[in-house]
Amino acid sequence: MSDLAIPSTLAEMVRLRAENRGEATAFEFEGRATSFADFDRKTNQVANALKALGIKPRERICYLGKNSDFYFELLLGAMKANVVMAPVNWRLAGPEVAFIVEDCKAPALFVGPEFVTLVRNIRPQLPSVRTIITTEGGAPEWPDYTAWRDAQGAQDPRVEVTPKDIAIQLYTSGTTGTPKGAMLSHANFLNLVQTGSEAEKPEWNKWTSDEVSLVAMPIFHIGGSGWGVMGLYHGAKGVIAREFDPTKVLDFFDQSGITKLFMVPAAMQFVVRQPRAKQIDFSRLKYMLYGASPIPAALLKECIEVFKCGFVQMYGMTETTGTIVALPPEDHVEGLERMRSAGKALPGVEIAILDPEGNRLPPRQVGEIATRSGSNMAGYWNLPDATAKTLGQDGWLRTGDAGYMDEDGYLYIHDRIKDMVISGGENVYPAEVESAICDHPDVAEAAVIGVPDDKWGEAVKAIVVMKPGKTATASDIINFTRKRIAGYKTPKTVEFIPALPRNPSGKILRRQLREPYWAGKDRQVN
Repeated sequence: MSDLAIPSTLAEMVRLRAENRGEATAFEFEGRATSFADFDRKTNQVANALKALGIKPRERICYLGKNSDFYFELLLGAMKANVVMAPVNWRLAGPEVAFIVEDCKAPALFVGPEFVTLVRNIRPQLPSVRTIITTEGGAPEWPDYTAWRDAQGAQDPRVEVTPKDIAIQLYTSGTTGTPKGAMLSHANFLNLVQTGSEAEKPEWNKWTSDEVSLVAMPIFHIGGSGWGVMGLYHGAKGVIAREFDPTKVLDFFDQSGITKLFMVPAAMQFVVRQPRAKQIDFSRLKYMLYGASPIPAALLKECIEVFKCGFVQMYGMTETTGTIVALPPEDHVEGLERMRSAGKALPGVEIAILDPEGNRLPPRQVGEIATRSGSNMAGYWNLPDATAKTLGQDGWLRTGDAGYMDEDGYLYIHDRIKDMVISGGENVYPAEVESAICDHPDVAEAAVIGVPDDKWGEAVKAIVVMKPGKTATASDIINFTRKRIAGYKTPKTVEFIPALPRNPSGKILRRQLREPYWAGKDRQVN
């Protein structure tokens, strides 16, 4: 927003928004409203309370809980003390939670009511944790968050924080092994909002102070924490959903007049298929931003008809502090080739397609997508080798995604590099095959994997979910696909299942789908 003061850190941003927006509502959560001025005071109290616990600048603290206004107080309050918040994925099992908390060496752990039992069970595995605080009670042996916060004064702690200091540590999903803590600095966040003039910004990326943003994606992902911080930066009201519940999401539209939100396609599908969806008044909704996984064309068409707003597809990752490429509403035109793309780089973001040697490839040649911008992470926490592998000294971040660019700079994503199937010496990118299968009118979604094959090394296998009440045979799917893509790319076998396994950010868990076929082999390539 052009009329708001420009901060150099997110800690300073909270102070400035209190001055600019005062008594306007910053966050609304389950009937509790917090003004920008209140939020500034409460985050001061949190910073002072962290200092009182003896937590030093640049130490990590952890939060294991669902979305809440208290989480954002902790996140920004920690920033004011120059302490780094590491939210933990609450869908993880006890040992995985313990791994992250101990990886952070967190002296304090904040726990939501749903996870008190889990933390009691893993307490012996958390030697670094000196203090456990419950956000909503439920454990008489541990202090309660509001009492802990309110025991401190609301004076500004005035701890020195620089743009290069780490603002948050988000753990990337462990589909490739143990989770890695991606360190995102204040500068990483602010680069995305402050690059380019207001006039250069696309319409969908402009905010006004009367926006109402829905924070519905989990805060342990950039799509939750980053989205909540983005609304705060722009002086907008953030309505926080404890967790994603399609029926409650419809209530938020009805009761709060949501104007903007970010969702993953799987969540969009749940919402749009609610019988009530067609009765809801979406007239205040300006833009629906979506990403984190590909969207079937039929689902997008259905959403456009129901929500009647502008749609923006986003591509990014935790390591890029979220979105770096976007497909604007004007490119959401059926039949347009660009509809299959992820869009174009945002202002200040460079994108390149590289071959295995790191050379740039010409348009329409598939290689690894690399990006360079002020929003590339500072690195992985305590993992110099993994950092160097992802983030070159030249500042280019290797995404691990395969794709190509067209002559106009639109980016097309084929797949994760590691998910590629090599059949008879030919490279097959699952996303391309899935896209062809999902063009079938009766298919809801599909995942394509490589399975061992004595003749071809690997064979293409499709795992298909049909729409309710619809059926098909393997031959139907194979013949349908063969008309759309090269013979070597068509599935050799098809399996039908009720739902695809996904991680919390909506990504298909291909490893889980592959496991039965690769059991007993020491590697997952053939």
